[in-house]
Amino acid sequence: MKPSARTKHAVHRPRLFGEPERPANLHTAQIDGAARGNPGPASYAVIIRRPDGSLLKEIGKYIGRATNNVAEYYALIAALDFASAQGIAHLRVLSDSELLVRQMQGLYKVKNADLRPLFERAKKLTAGLAYFAIEHVRRELNRDADRLANEALDRTSSHSRIQGIERSGAPASSSEPRKSTPKPRSATRADALRVRAHYKSGAFHPVEPLDLPEGAEVDLTVLPHRT
Repeated sequence: MKPSARTKHAVHRPRLFGEPERPANLHTAQIDGAARGNPGPASYAVIIRRPDGSLLKEIGKYIGRATNNVAEYYALIAALDFASAQGIAHLRVLSDSELLVRQMQGLYKVKNADLRPLFERAKKLTAGLAYFAIEHVRRELNRDADRLANEALDRTSSHSRIQGIERSGAPASSSEPRKSTPKPRSATRADALRVRAHYKSGAFHPVEPLDLPEGAEVDLTVLPHRT
């Protein structure tokens, strides 16, 4: 029987809850979240590797007071944001959080009100990839991400400013094309953080999670975006 147009569409479109055949140029992200107290001081970690297994990026960030599950979602969103910014089209995510993985696979429902918007954000980001897969791994196989998350947490005290860890791997070989990324606008202070937000009902709503301690005060400089 000749495949219908709908069948072809389902095969070639990225699928959140299914796993199509893996492409050759597949990047891998190890992610982890850590919370001491649950809820308590929390952080996340992301380790991105190129298709050849070499290190591309390590990110560890403190996110303030949160639960471990919220921190796990922050890690996933950070991995997806990085992939989007770098033009990575094929991404495989490894996590030792069974809840996160099963929810993203559509096997568990998202009942927690704090996780719902994070789940929706992650789901939206995966739709922008040509290929996305998420897999559950044992904790001992995710030690590098666990170490990085705890390192970010150890570096942050309750009185510190935003802190985090960002390390890049060795540049890709000359045979691999490099993608140029626009440089961010210069900050007015060394610790400035550029954030995109929507203004609605008299309040600013960030479009992505912020690595700010609970109750932090910030100064805002509004630059309206015009398309």
